Amino acid sequence: MMKWIFGLLILVNLVFFAVMQWGSALTAETVAPTQAPFNADKIKIVSILPASSPLPTSAVTFAPAVVSAPVIPVVVAASAPAALSCMEWGEFSGADLRQAEKTLAELNLGDRSKKRTVEYVSGYWVYIPPLKSPAQIKKKIEQLKKFEVEDYFVMKEAGVWKNSISLGLFKTEESAKNYLSKLREQGVRSAKIGPRTSKLKFTVFVLSRLDGATASKVTSLRKDFPDSETRQIQCN
Repeated sequence: MMKWIFGLLILVNLVFFAVMQWGSALTAETVAPTQAPFNADKIKIVSILPASSPLPTSAVTFAPAVVSAPVIPVVVAASAPAALSCMEWGEFSGADLRQAEKTLAELNLGDRSKKRTVEYVSGYWVYIPPLKSPAQIKKKIEQLKKFEVEDYFVMKEAGVWKNSISLGLFKTEESAKNYLSKLREQGVRSAKIGPRTSKLKFTVFVLSRLDGATASKVTSLRKDFPDSETRQIQCN
């Protein structure tokens, strides 16, 4: 009995000593140690799988399907055809007519170039007064050829103008004066200007379906034919 009591006292003393020695540590609030800062930029992912090993299904990320937008066709409007024009160029006679024909032939207009005749009851002409004999007429013609005058016509009808030489017919006096000045430069001195009451015929070129470039070329030809005119007409 005494041994049991003595053992109990020793046990009580041990418990009391333990409480006194570690009781404060057991009852104090547990303080978590301070964690080092989290540096995300220094984290490296190290694969632990072999290069040939497939990724687990849970680690595979599937990209969303890309749905293509419907293709809308672009309709390009056809360019409108360039507008074509029609015009008349004239009026011509004699040497100017032949030269104008050669000039238009270089434009290769084909059936787009036609001619119509214009008549006037009166006008002006450039002429050499009547000569007295066939010998004088022959000599004058040789002189004209020497001066490179190709447009001439010997008047043979009976009357006051018989044996005169016509060098050109003109609608206006100004046109006749311009041609006379040209003949003077070539060396012809005996030519004159006078009114002409007989019916005069002139040629007008009717040009159709011309594009802009060709129409501009025809218009620019007026500098070589100062007595001519161009005008726009309605295309048929």
